[in-house]
Amino acid sequence: MLRLASASLAGTAIEFYDFFVYGTAAALVLGPLFFPSFSPLAGTLAAFGTFGVGFLARPLGSALFGHIGDRYGRRPVLLASLLLTGLATVAVGCVPSYATLGIAAPVLLLLLRFLQGLGLGGEWGGAVLLTAEHAPEERRGLWSSFPQIGPSVGFLLANGPMLALSATLTEAQFTSWGWRVPFWAAGLLALAGLWLRRSVEETPEFRALAETGRRSEAPLTEVFRGHWRLLLLTGGALAVGYAVFYAATTWSLAYATEHLRVSRTAMLACIMTAVAVMGLVTPLMAVLGDRWGRRPLCLAGAAACALWMFPFVALLRTADPLLMTLGCLGGLLGMITMFAVVGAYLPELYAPRIRCTGAAVGYNLGGVLGGALTPIVATALADGSGPPWRVAVYLTAIALVSLGCFALLPETNPMVVRARGASASPGTGTGTGAAEAAAPA
Repeated sequence: MLRLASASLAGTAIEFYDFFVYGTAAALVLGPLFFPSFSPLAGTLAAFGTFGVGFLARPLGSALFGHIGDRYGRRPVLLASLLLTGLATVAVGCVPSYATLGIAAPVLLLLLRFLQGLGLGGEWGGAVLLTAEHAPEERRGLWSSFPQIGPSVGFLLANGPMLALSATLTEAQFTSWGWRVPFWAAGLLALAGLWLRRSVEETPEFRALAETGRRSEAPLTEVFRGHWRLLLLTGGALAVGYAVFYAATTWSLAYATEHLRVSRTAMLACIMTAVAVMGLVTPLMAVLGDRWGRRPLCLAGAAACALWMFPFVALLRTADPLLMTLGCLGGLLGMITMFAVVGAYLPELYAPRIRCTGAAVGYNLGGVLGGALTPIVATALADGSGPPWRVAVYLTAIALVSLGCFALLPETNPMVVRARGASASPGTGTGTGAAEAAAPA
């Protein structure tokens, strides 16, 4: 399990490195370089628009790779998605600016960002199922949290070089070529990830499906036809995690550097500190999910996010590095209380035959609802000289919607379900997902 979980963590870390390095570049340099005729605000909005395209592509990637995962196995998904995202990220670092290519430059940027999102949409489902379907049920939450540590590691890997380059290069050097270096490094990371995953074994549950001939012929159709309500609920439930994460890591970076005149280096250090703590807390929250259930932690995390958004904005507005770090950390801890357990929660909701598609599409639908628009909407709402309280209202509203969606989802932890005397034992390879088991006859 440790070897499998480590390979899964390494892959998600590399994939999210590719995804996050674009978000940081969008906050710092892509607006002036690729949209130079726009005002500073419009340029930032346009750069965040290309950032959002990656989220729109993620459900498509999860549908494409989910079909592969449910029909041909989880292992091919791990390799193909990593290769696609890595190649697209390296290519972003090679795109000339608007001054050289004209309108073709932002068009290429848009296309490559779409390919990034397509690959990442497939990565999560394969990586999570690799651990969830190998893990013993009493520790499924813990082992399934390893892929969820990947985003924290990927964020630190992406922003560590950005922080070092920002601190050591002149503004002209950073704008000219320095920001491209982390994109080029993605090629080496992708090769390392492929090497780590080369010997990963197929999961027992998929092997059982293949041997008995119970694989779904059209998993996406089956998911949409029989589980559309579950998809909408999981997408709405997870929206707050994405919204809070990208508000704390992407929008706050642009807001602090542009409106509060905080140095780029100082703000990156604040965000990286908060994300590092979030990564360390992830397995602890997962262990609590194994003990108390997935749903209680998700409800607690969504409620914490709803309560913290106004303090988050107030602390960010101080421009004090310690207080800004605290503001970001509070939101990220609420977010990870939920996301530490979703690696086990979402797969347990679906039957094994459609699990790769259902879990991945639901997860990435949350990214569209919460992540794609948050930097754009927050940037527009924060325009002006006063505190951006409208951003806090927006984020709180998303948190309340997510809280309501989590309240309508069932518990899935097999140990907790059995302890409560329920007859169903969801997520244990019996052919029935928790959502089906909980549905009325």
